[in-house]
Amino acid sequence: MNSTLCFPRPSFSSSSEVSSVPRTSLLESSIPDAEQLQRHCILLKVDKFGWSANNVTYQALGEHPHFRYYDFHPIPTSSLASVTPRTHGIVPVWGFGTVVASAHPQVPVGERLYGYFAPAKYLVLPIDEKDVNKHSMYVPRPHLPPDRRVYNQIQRCSTDPLYTRETEDLTMLYRPLFWTSYWCEDWLASSGYRGGCEGVLISSASSKTAFCLAYCFRMRAKKARQRGSNNSSIRMVGLTSKGNLEFTKKLGLYDEVYDYDSFLFDEAFHAPRQTEWVSLTQPGWLYIDVAGNQSLNSKIYTHFASPYAVSKLKAAISLGMTNLAPGEKSFEWTTSLHTKASDTASTNNTAPSSLGFWPVAEQFFLPEWLAIRRLQLTPVQMLDMQTEAWSSLMRDCRSWVKLEYVYGGERVKEAYEAMVGSSRGLGPDKGRIWSMWDEHTDGPRARL
Repeated sequence: MNSTLCFPRPSFSSSSEVSSVPRTSLLESSIPDAEQLQRHCILLKVDKFGWSANNVTYQALGEHPHFRYYDFHPIPTSSLASVTPRTHGIVPVWGFGTVVASAHPQVPVGERLYGYFAPAKYLVLPIDEKDVNKHSMYVPRPHLPPDRRVYNQIQRCSTDPLYTRETEDLTMLYRPLFWTSYWCEDWLASSGYRGGCEGVLISSASSKTAFCLAYCFRMRAKKARQRGSNNSSIRMVGLTSKGNLEFTKKLGLYDEVYDYDSFLFDEAFHAPRQTEWVSLTQPGWLYIDVAGNQSLNSKIYTHFASPYAVSKLKAAISLGMTNLAPGEKSFEWTTSLHTKASDTASTNNTAPSSLGFWPVAEQFFLPEWLAIRRLQLTPVQMLDMQTEAWSSLMRDCRSWVKLEYVYGGERVKEAYEAMVGSSRGLGPDKGRIWSMWDEHTDGPRARL
């Protein structure tokens, strides 16, 4: 029998039937044996997966018409009438699994895989008949836009240049988040940081997406200094909650870290009060919004738009939504990725620098930028870039967070509900590794 962690759909919450529908649920279902598998399908034992703010975002945007994260894995067929595709969805997770049955001639039993799986014991996946190569295979999802291909890719561990058995747990935590941060920095660097900037301000600075972004900025600056560049220093400033302030400072990835309440201003666009934030008076700042907190954003925009503020925003980038609640649809998605500084300069309709401006946030979505970069770089160039960046991260990230393990479906469900009910939410100092299996075991992996 299979066990899958399912989450209630916000669209069903207003229904008169909602009182009879469980919230987070462990759905029991049967699994096919090798003879029952449909052609080109595999049965995967999901050994373990990571859980982070990334997954919270997947849940929050599960039904959003642009993202559609609940459309990647269907709810398994079960006799439990209160959990159906209409009432619940599955939050995708990045994890490792082992093939225990295969009806695909190119995918052997016992193969170790990494990909965009479900929080379950087992997962049946169709594998594209013609889209299998030495390094990866793909799940056909024609109902989703073509740019979601990055989510449909499953890595073959035996030939993955980024894989080591020792770094599996770190991979589940950092790989999806890190590549979002890495390619966002690459996108900004392709425009010369919008023609040059003095500093970068990042919200939700304690989140992995945020501090990985700060890390990427630092790595590019370090390489520039090694080449002898005199213009390689960008001031990195992080914003976080008071409870996460010390953790974020100890990371050593930001030049300065402030709590959100330190951002004080007078009403009616008067000059900033005499606080630490007055130090943000250098021209040309980029604001990277990882929190998705509109109240905070309004304060930041007001500060920089003041005619008395020396520093101005060159752009505001939406990179994450760590503060977004499930089902919230208070924003619209627009594609706004550009390849040249001249393109990006026109998107904000910037007012004269003496007056400042109220920016329209540009959304960064990894698949869209990768589609552009694949036209500009060869596969070998992209692989070399990623291999170098990943090797550096695996060397430097080990002390950033403490890994925390939870085994067993009921315990995973309890851990999730405790996280939701906690005032601190996920908490930045832990990396969560979860498994629906009752205890850690190498299991089928030993046969590789």
